[in-house]
Amino acid sequence: MDFDLTEEQRLLKESVDGLLENSYDFDSRKKYAKENGGWSKTVWSKLAEQGLLGLPFSEEDGGFGAGAVETMIVMEALGRALVLEPYLATVVLCGGFLRRGGSAAQKAAHIPGIIDGSKTFAFAQLEKNSRYDLADVATTAKKKGDGWIIDGEKFVVLNGETADTFIVTARTKGGQRDRNGVGVFLVPANAKGVSKKGYPTQDGLHAADVTFTGVEVGADAAIGDPENALPLIEQVVDDARIALCAEAVGAMDESLKTTGEYIKTRKQFGVPIGSFQVLQHRAADMFVALEQARSMAMFATMASDFDKADERANAVAAAKVQIGKSGKFVGQQAIQLHGGIGMTMEAKIGHYFKRLTMIENTFGDADYHLARVSDGPGLV
Repeated sequence: MDFDLTEEQRLLKESVDGLLENSYDFDSRKKYAKENGGWSKTVWSKLAEQGLLGLPFSEEDGGFGAGAVETMIVMEALGRALVLEPYLATVVLCGGFLRRGGSAAQKAAHIPGIIDGSKTFAFAQLEKNSRYDLADVATTAKKKGDGWIIDGEKFVVLNGETADTFIVTARTKGGQRDRNGVGVFLVPANAKGVSKKGYPTQDGLHAADVTFTGVEVGADAAIGDPENALPLIEQVVDDARIALCAEAVGAMDESLKTTGEYIKTRKQFGVPIGSFQVLQHRAADMFVALEQARSMAMFATMASDFDKADERANAVAAAKVQIGKSGKFVGQQAIQLHGGIGMTMEAKIGHYFKRLTMIENTFGDADYHLARVSDGPGLV
């Protein structure tokens, strides 16, 4: 595999890095977090103006036809800057459903709004007892004429507080954990019967618990086959896991950089603590963990194009295991090397560790994915 970036990809990296360096320092992030929904509409508009919201969409749909590598570049930059804006929820997850399973009419109705920044989306999937099982769906979608009636509850819906549209997993037939009978539906956030309770998460993002009570949607709300959408869900969630791996690499990279700068300036016994050999060894171990994570994130990115779903899933699971382990190690060491200041809200290093912890627990932690890897081919 060729892991070298093309000239266009290098220009993209320079562009997104430059944008965030100029508009997303730690103090600015604090201000953005106080805005409605916990993120900046101004920054979101800048991402749209630079074409970043349209990257993965085809040129026919108004996008740039970029691939997983370009998404990796953007997500790593977002992780490095600790960005709060709903790129994962809107572009990667919900945009992924539209790209991979949406009809021509659905794409025409929703993708332009994502690209120009006028609409944001949220993926409503997690339920009270489902944990990491994508097939565990108790929310129901029952036929009513040509349309559907959706009932159920979803929890920790990222960007659910301010999203314009939800993409909801709901069961159309079968038992709660059957692989068949799961559909995916577009539901306007202002539809009658939709109620939500928003709150900040530990990493500074915002989520919502959403209740659907007798919500009526039309036949055109279903994305793909309403009785067999689980393969689509698994593919899009794997895309999200790959993006999260890249974001984690960015967060780890900045954590190591910040820690390196700190130990070069923090003095003890009259000398910088970075001169102590034992701390140099810790920093070296952090670097090794980061590079292991980077390699696996790049491998997972390449695996997104694998033809066989089980091979793709196995590669993504392996990457998520390494990302989880590296993220925990780098985060813990960064806090330790910062000492007491690393535990305060004023120091940004703790916020990076919080984000890495949340990434670890999104769509499966290291233990969950280690079990998937051990199952081998056919794990999906």
